[in-house]
Amino acid sequence: MRRIYFDHSATTPVHAQVAEEMIRFLTGQNFGNPTSQHYFGNIARKAVEEAREKVAAAMSADPGEIVFTSGGTESDNMAIHGVACTNRYRGNHIITCAVEHHAVLNTVKALGKQGFDITILPVDQYGRVNVDELADAVTDKTILISIMYANNEVGTVMPIKEIGNLAGQRGIIFHTDAVQSFCKIPFTVDELGVDLLSVSGHKIYGPKGIGALYIRRGTRIKQTLFHGGAQEKLRRAGTENVPGIVGLGKAAELAFNGMEQESKRLTVLRDRLISGVLSRFKEVRLTGHPTSRLPNHASFCFEFVEGESMLFNLDMKGIAASSGSACTSGSLEPSHVLLAMGIPPQAAYGSLRLTLGRDNKEEDVEYFLEVIGSAIETG
Repeated sequence: MRRIYFDHSATTPVHAQVAEEMIRFLTGQNFGNPTSQHYFGNIARKAVEEAREKVAAAMSADPGEIVFTSGGTESDNMAIHGVACTNRYRGNHIITCAVEHHAVLNTVKALGKQGFDITILPVDQYGRVNVDELADAVTDKTILISIMYANNEVGTVMPIKEIGNLAGQRGIIFHTDAVQSFCKIPFTVDELGVDLLSVSGHKIYGPKGIGALYIRRGTRIKQTLFHGGAQEKLRRAGTENVPGIVGLGKAAELAFNGMEQESKRLTVLRDRLISGVLSRFKEVRLTGHPTSRLPNHASFCFEFVEGESMLFNLDMKGIAASSGSACTSGSLEPSHVLLAMGIPPQAAYGSLRLTLGRDNKEEDVEYFLEVIGSAIETG
């Protein structure tokens, strides 16, 4: 049976060149601890710093502003907890929005139980924050705004530049979870006006278990998650995951260099998916913004269809897809993102997310359009 993978927002296969780079630091004489002051340690240290330069280059940051983490969730936690702990003397108000990844939402809610004042902004029918409403929510106690760059479930791209301008004018630290947009949408950290930005390796054909946090020079955040050694210039304790860091660096380099061409290619396939589904079914809605969305992302809600059955039937036909975030796939509750967009629970249960990647081709899209009808009927 042919197998088609349409779930790249959940994870991506490790690029062959990335795997080759990683293997070099799992075998031979490149296994050293990068804090060790000898030949083996120096090799590892050099590799870590070269990877830092590659990640920084992909967002036009300074390498010294990049801190390696275990992934997007840790990066989000480090940013939010770090700002809250460091700046509590200035205020206790944090603003986020209702469609954030749970790595942000649950972190902010946890701070709410510790005495912080939390504002969770609503979104419109497309999943976008209204910048004017955000401006109205700011108080003289606001110390942090955390709004994701692009939504992982519906692909909507947020008005990040406008939010960055607002935060800068008000003197508020601005964090964005860019896990889904990094190396898919071209940006520089200065253009966005962000102070903190989270990325993850396994969304860009790198390994799982590695990520990074951009921390703008001058942004003070305390090390609050781990207590230990002086790694990452006292910003993240623990022996560096050298193979993972090397893999993230190589993945960022490859994805960044091929981003323009790949984005154009995937946009064509995405639009074919969207037009094909909408032309075939009456009781279906496109979720997310119709144009301001990730180039590889198509998502729908099918009326009177049970999403889990639809996914099972698609899998039986060789197509891997999802009904939303992989991090909440075990939940029986409808997507918090779709509910926040005003989609009724019954319709939200019929959600389908299709996220394309480097190995997908036109024939994969056409095959999906051929079989989706029967997958829904038997669902």
